[in-house]
Amino acid sequence: MTASAPTQSFRDRLKAFNKCVCDGARLMVGQGDYGTYVAHIQKTHPDQAPMTEREFFRNRENARFGVGNTSGFRCC
Repeated sequence: MTASAPTQSFRDRLKAFNKCVCDGARLMVGQGDYGTYVAHIQKTHPDQAPMTEREFFRNRENARFGVGNTSGFRCC
């Protein structure tokens, strides 16, 4: 019996695991992945230009800390 799927090296699996952990940590603190955001905008909103990476980071920070929120929520 032969395996039809190519095997990944330990280094490749470790790299993928590390990316997964880092992405999860970013999401837990409200910092999404810029590449995922750009892919989403290009796929679902092709008529809109995506924010720059700096604008995206600021947008996520503002959302995380309630900047501009009039409902009274602020983290700090």
